[in-house]
Amino acid sequence: MTTTSLTPPAARAPRARLLRGTHWTVVRLHRATLWTAFALVVLAAAVTGYLRLAFDGRPGFVERVGLSDAHDLLYTYLDRGTTALLFLPLAVAVFSAGPVVARELESGVHKFAWTQGHTPARWLSARLTLTAAVAVAAGLAVLGGFRIGGSGLVHADGALRWPDSAVYTASGPVVVAYCLLGAAVGALAGLLLRRTLLAMTAAATATGAVLWILTLVRWDLFPARTRTDSSAAARDAWVPGGIPDDAYVTDQGVINSAGQRFSPGQCPTWDGPAPGGSSCPADTGVAQAYADYHPRSHFWYVQLIETGIVLALAAAATYGAFWILRRRTP
Repeated sequence: MTTTSLTPPAARAPRARLLRGTHWTVVRLHRATLWTAFALVVLAAAVTGYLRLAFDGRPGFVERVGLSDAHDLLYTYLDRGTTALLFLPLAVAVFSAGPVVARELESGVHKFAWTQGHTPARWLSARLTLTAAVAVAAGLAVLGGFRIGGSGLVHADGALRWPDSAVYTASGPVVVAYCLLGAAVGALAGLLLRRTLLAMTAAATATGAVLWILTLVRWDLFPARTRTDSSAAARDAWVPGGIPDDAYVTDQGVINSAGQRFSPGQCPTWDGPAPGGSSCPADTGVAQAYADYHPRSHFWYVQLIETGIVLALAAAATYGAFWILRRRTP
């Protein structure tokens, strides 16, 4: 005969969590956005993997839906996808500035958190930790997806050119740095403006401005190589020989006997000085053809330099956010 104890069972121990306290609260608050972002990453990874299998000759849906060329489909997907992903750092900045920081400041929810034993610094640290984790995860997902999908497809003169801004950003660590910059700038904008829509707009604008400026100057961050050629063929074609096929040419033209550079078409005549105050040199005789170029080996030098600059800006924005918080906290 068995007996049943009337003693109530012991309360179950709480499940162990990777995140606790303020960090867990922030994750729970923004779980819908995080799940949406995770679903988009999974969808993009699935599409990239499937198109890559079709590109490599595996039978699949490309033929079933009547598309004639899996190669063109993959190239188009990667080209359009990398262009769209230039907006990823802006999306991180908008998320950090609006929903994570400014909305709580605008609604006054932060005051309740500060009265529950959470210091302002801890409050901001938890939100920056969340957005930084999202930024790193998003950047690594883009980097990994493009590296797998575009393996062997990136050239200097092909459909996917390694110097192009979108391809360059998606294929190196700089994409992670830009996402971290968006997180830091968003927090700073949210603390400065304390208005959700205004902070989101300012954060996206500032992040986009940094991305645009560095896009303009990135190939000046590392010295280009120069190739000159005085052969008749080079002078006639205005292009020196010996440049690698996968090189990115930043400037080319011709040089006169005095060593002055000028570009073909800059001067209306090659027989003598051009009339009418042209910018041509006094001597338009062509002595050499020249080209300034970056070989593909410079890709990683420029990536690391630009990544360092962007991370320094992100660190400065993070410091500025905590400084503003200390100044405005009684």
